Amino acid sequence: MNLEIKGVHNYHVSDKTEEYLNKKMKRMKHFEDMIQDLHLSIERENSGEYKISVEIHFRWGAMHIDIDHRDLFQGIDLLFDKIEAKSTKEKEKIQTHHE
Repeated sequence: MNLEIKGVHNYHVSDKTEEYLNKKMKRMKHFEDMIQDLHLSIERENSGEYKISVEIHFRWGAMHIDIDHRDLFQGIDLLFDKIEAKSTKEKEKIQTHHE
């Protein structure tokens, strides 16, 4: 699985944030065979909220998830909860389809 993390509109992803994201990626280990690319971007809006977006490219298609949150790390937690839930659903669909 290829992982790309980038800051958008003059937002720089700190080492601490990147470390946190890499730690969260360990939760995705059991989806590695399904996911080819995961592109994550973080933007700090004028309101002070963070917009965290992810584009997941499965072997059979893509999915996009956005989270807006005032706290970056809580937003990342919510994002990974959603990624895990949606990836689990995708994995179940594929397994059902192949039976």
